[in-house]
Amino acid sequence: MMTLRLLALAGILSLVSGCAMIRHRAVGMVASTLTSSGDVFTRDDDVELVGQAIPFGLKLYDSLLDSAPRNKDLLLATCSSFTRYGVAYIETEAMVLGEAGHHGEVAHLNARALRMYLRGRGYCLRAMEIRFPAIGAALLSNPAAALGAARKEDVPLLYWTAASWGSAIALALDRPDISIDLPVVRALAERALALDESWDKGALHEMLVSLDGLPEVAGGSAVRARSHFSRAVALQRGLSPGPYVALALGVAAPAQDRVEFEALLERALAIDPDGDPSTRLVTIVQQRRARALLDRADAMFIK
Repeated sequence: MMTLRLLALAGILSLVSGCAMIRHRAVGMVASTLTSSGDVFTRDDDVELVGQAIPFGLKLYDSLLDSAPRNKDLLLATCSSFTRYGVAYIETEAMVLGEAGHHGEVAHLNARALRMYLRGRGYCLRAMEIRFPAIGAALLSNPAAALGAARKEDVPLLYWTAASWGSAIALALDRPDISIDLPVVRALAERALALDESWDKGALHEMLVSLDGLPEVAGGSAVRARSHFSRAVALQRGLSPGPYVALALGVAAPAQDRVEFEALLERALAIDPDGDPSTRLVTIVQQRRARALLDRADAMFIK
């Protein structure tokens, strides 16, 4: 269904290629359609079908941006799509494979996921520059001050900039050129939270479970992580595995609390994907991650 839709939209562009003004308007129309149709993916229950459709969509976004390089909404949609694909299909596949007997393949998948995240971050930073001219340098030197002009309508942009950037850092902790930017990710997440803490059913609290699950030396706090976990579960009405997976990985595992680790992941697996049809695919993907973590428990905990 989505592949046919993307093909149809691409066809519209080919038909109007002869007139710059008409083409510009068509690009705007197509961009608007694409940026408002995210739930077409997230409510699906066929992980493989969506996974096969997304790469075509990513290339279509690139083609559209050639004609509309300063379309902020399209840049945001491209950023979020590259980030989602990296998390749901590439990094999750690496988690499912695990290290035993698959070291080379896992390393390849993680390297590819990192490229997706960095590419997504690039699109989001371009959108940030359009929304907040010359923010780039200020964001690196004093992120909290740089984000002071952000408003509630900017929360999606702040979230996806943080998500793409933070996902890259999580896979590149051994690369100072990337991991040094962790304070920027936290500033983006905290500013978005201050503007709209319930946005997207608690997605910001879920993100902060992971950020606060980092060691204290990196600004983390298990107490804050648990507080964000409770709020995320409340906002999602317990229908998302995300907070349970995040707390298991960020807090229970580092504390070597295997009982809590397994209880959280079992709770994630018990959630009915049809409980919230709008996030069905996200639930299925998170449950794949939960199963992969349970399978690796013996290697993660000291006996």
